Amino acid sequence: MPAEPAPRAKVLWLARLEYRFHAWRERRARARGQRATVAGYPGYGGEDWVRVLGRVFIVPPVRTRSAGEYAGVRGWRSFAAVPVGFAQVTVIVDGVSHEVVADRGGVIDTVLPATLQPGWQPVTMTVEGSEPFETRVFIVGSDVRFGVVSDVDDTVMVTALPRPFVAAWNSFVLNEHARQPVPGMAVLLERLVRDHPGAPVVYLSTGAWNVAPTLQRFLRRHLFPPGALLLTDWGPTHDRWFRSGRAHKEENLRRLAREFPHVKWMLIGDDGQHDDDLYTSFTSEFPDHVTAVAIRRLSPTEAVLAGGRTAVNDHSAAGVPWVTGDDGAGLLDRLSEIGVVDRDADGVGGGA
Repeated sequence: MPAEPAPRAKVLWLARLEYRFHAWRERRARARGQRATVAGYPGYGGEDWVRVLGRVFIVPPVRTRSAGEYAGVRGWRSFAAVPVGFAQVTVIVDGVSHEVVADRGGVIDTVLPATLQPGWQPVTMTVEGSEPFETRVFIVGSDVRFGVVSDVDDTVMVTALPRPFVAAWNSFVLNEHARQPVPGMAVLLERLVRDHPGAPVVYLSTGAWNVAPTLQRFLRRHLFPPGALLLTDWGPTHDRWFRSGRAHKEENLRRLAREFPHVKWMLIGDDGQHDDDLYTSFTSEFPDHVTAVAIRRLSPTEAVLAGGRTAVNDHSAAGVPWVTGDDGAGLLDRLSEIGVVDRDADGVGGGA
């Protein structure tokens, strides 16, 4: 009898099928006269390099009675765009043009040389003669010693992941304006940034790049400090049915540690997925790169929707302080108690 195909071979075949499907969608869209466009997302960099992030796709025409950032948007529209694989994109940084190539999913994630001043700096992208799209990168100064890495799902935004049905409802059906922020988290992150001028903020999520525009609007609408977005690309790879969200987070945390050896990170997450284990492993491997860890405890209802919670208690990994709390105010109080946040900065306690 012929041997069963190896699981890896099956997954590789599925990945090829996915690419062929998107290539067919692209051909159909171009036959209808639609053109590729590029969207850039907030990135980051050092004083002589930048990490540029974006995505190339073809957006199907949408008829809407209202426009602008505050128009209602259903989540499924974020996934209706056709990714354009291996597109050649012109990226302009500080007046210098660079030619880069997107991956097969249309995602741009590249490091380019540039000498820029610390703070937010503009980056422009174009593809196939499209209108220039301007995004920004946050340049971390060589004198900066503090940064923030925050999870998104159930840490800054109530999403009730990863239970499949609820996740699908939140991602594909729910109007984006129905999404709710976790109470007090915007205040917590803004306080951390205010107490540490020049500190980078990185939003590290297992969410797909498709939802990046929705996430940016959500963060602005609820007054979260701006930061780089590190999302992932759903779908099969050469050896997996779906990309590993945990591996995505692990790889980017290690990358940040390598890229900014002088920065100690404030890690923020929740107890609904793997943040506690992930941050424990990272602090054990890079104890000199972590200031503290703050874990938000899900409510009983959120824990049920998210498929349970991780048993998390205040503990110390590699000498790094850990705090837990039900919301941003509770975490701010605990961080004030251990001295990460200056309790007397406003003349009041952290939870006021």
